[in-house]
Amino acid sequence: MDRQPTLEGEHLLLRPLREADRTALYAAANDPALWADHPDPERWRAEVFWPYFADLLARGGALAVIDKASGAVIGTSSYQYGSPDDGGTIEIGSTFLARSHWGGGTNREMKRLLIAHALGAVQTAEFWAWQDNLRSRRALEKIGAALTDRIEPVEIAGRIVPHVVFAVTRESFAAGPLVA
Repeated sequence: MDRQPTLEGEHLLLRPLREADRTALYAAANDPALWADHPDPERWRAEVFWPYFADLLARGGALAVIDKASGAVIGTSSYQYGSPDDGGTIEIGSTFLARSHWGGGTNREMKRLLIAHALGAVQTAEFWAWQDNLRSRRALEKIGAALTDRIEPVEIAGRIVPHVVFAVTRESFAAGPLVA
């Protein structure tokens, strides 16, 4: 599976994240309210964000989310954990959007592009959400992701944070709310 494709929708362009995106992505992330419901609420601070950005680049699979109308980098998402090589699963995560793009169709379009690409290679796309982040959980429910009974431990800011797992299968995607 190509973990760093270029995906284009009506309003968004997703392309491989690169070092040159550092300042633009930080401009989107530099908002304390954006991280208020996140296990690392200090990620808006430069000294916390820069190691996170370096990790995104080092892991691979990260995409810059660009608003086509303005050309601005408005967030990121990544294809990360899973077993895509055997047609199994891929996790879509490390996702955030600037608050200027909350509440409209941006998340829906981004997730539709990401899931459609993933399901061309795997049976299931997963999303891991911090169990206490109700905003993220509601957003996943809105796109048709189903809560599973799995909990994954994720290290964030030096501590283990339990994440609930949501899933979208080829079948549920074809019958779900993201069908174009």
